[in-house]
Amino acid sequence: GIIQRATRALKRAHPELVVIADTCLCEYMSHGHCGVVAEDGRVENDASVEVLARTAVSQARAGADMVAPSDMMDGRIGAIRETLDEEGFSRVPIMSYAAKYATCFYGPFRVAADSTPAFGDRRSYQMDPANVREALREVALDIEEGADIIMVKPALPYLDVICRVREAFDAPVAAYQVSGEFAMIKAAAQNGWIDGELAMMEALTSIKRAGADLILTYFAKDAARLLKAG
Repeated sequence: GIIQRATRALKRAHPELVVIADTCLCEYMSHGHCGVVAEDGRVENDASVEVLARTAVSQARAGADMVAPSDMMDGRIGAIRETLDEEGFSRVPIMSYAAKYATCFYGPFRVAADSTPAFGDRRSYQMDPANVREALREVALDIEEGADIIMVKPALPYLDVICRVREAFDAPVAAYQVSGEFAMIKAAAQNGWIDGELAMMEALTSIKRAGADLILTYFAKDAARLLKAG
């Protein structure tokens, strides 16, 4: 797989680098869904979990320091933890996309990666944007199954979810500032409507303020440069 090959190359070139592998199936499916799809169009949860567990092991074997299941299949954290342990990777942690919402904000990424579902949508396994109580249940289940870090995705439209998760659980909380959030700020800055750097840092600060311990963002290099410069 391309992720496994890239991981091996990165670890050879930069052994000090921490590599986190996105563990999902959508990029490798002709239909663009995050799991195995039956003939009637249903996503088969258990069959998908089995493949995801094998995928996580292959990523760890290639040198990934952490695996990050982003599929939202039920029970996949427990299956991945068990399979990693059985294959000798008990020290490889899991960062779970625990509260991943079915949102329009993934749009720019899906266009770039050509991963828009060929039929239907992902609402049968990703979360309803109106529901926060389900997020707390999903996070609790993933922690119980062995997740080391839990993630809320997207970030800015779901600051309340980040806050609720932070208040309810002791596990490290990650937040993903997704492509649509990034694109809105960049587009507004390019049109001269806002100061792009100030908007970037204010948005990242708001995610941190809500309770995120870790932020995944397309602004990472730009933000690091500004923070380093003081």
